[in-house]
Amino acid sequence: MLQTTLCYLEKDGCYLMLHRIKKKKDVNHDKWVGVGGKFEPGEDALACVLRETREETGFTLRDPAYRGIVDFYAPPWPSERMHLFTCTDFCGEPIDCNEGTLEWVPKADVLQLPIWQGDKLFFQLLNDNAPFFHLELYYDGDTLTRAVLDSTELPL
Repeated sequence: MLQTTLCYLEKDGCYLMLHRIKKKKDVNHDKWVGVGGKFEPGEDALACVLRETREETGFTLRDPAYRGIVDFYAPPWPSERMHLFTCTDFCGEPIDCNEGTLEWVPKADVLQLPIWQGDKLFFQLLNDNAPFFHLELYYDGDTLTRAVLDSTELPL
């Protein structure tokens, strides 16, 4: 299973969102997501999210909150375990991201963006300040076909 991280930086009621428009062969092309990426050899989730956030945004996370694990199953893509973080304490100067454009988006507007259907589920958990969770998301193409939260099937 591919190991990745995703982080949503929070400031002034907004999330820092990445509009993935720069890479052509990108499963997330034209979608809005957080920042993050794949583990490098020897990294754990914290080391990966710190490195990826710095590389993609220029910001250094001071106290990221580990919020949950999201497993994705979307053939023909490899299965992915995403370690989800949020962070309100960071420093640094923003840089241009080579994967897309970064924009601070009001939290109330995020669900109106072109995001994955399953992302709406974990945004609700983040907004509800849910305790650490494990979410499994099953896709057929771009369509969410099944969601399981902490071993409980969710209605779609």
